[in-house]
Amino acid sequence: MYLEAILVLGEQAAAVHSVDVATYLKVTKPSVSRAMSNLKEAGYLTMGSDGSLKLTARGKRKAVAVYDRHVTLAKFLESFGVDAKTAAEDACRIEHVISNKTFAKIKSHM
Repeated sequence: MYLEAILVLGEQAAAVHSVDVATYLKVTKPSVSRAMSNLKEAGYLTMGSDGSLKLTARGKRKAVAVYDRHVTLAKFLESFGVDAKTAAEDACRIEHVISNKTFAKIKSHM
């Protein structure tokens, strides 16, 4: 969800900082700081000298894949009459646990 947040925020602003991610996700700054360190160590992002966050090519691929899951699942739930807010919240939870096989079937159905 952190990679997805950086992707979305990066489309809205020239630079993304940890405080932006914390606000967007409604989590604490220490939680974001810990996650950013882990993502940096895993090669998903870099941090500028000004504290800006930038996805690496690997990080962007992963973020786009997660975001695609989120959008597809939200639209899928909405197609059953779930309101947009609930669909988005539920898609956020589902996207992290759904199997690739099941997601592929939903995506092909949509």
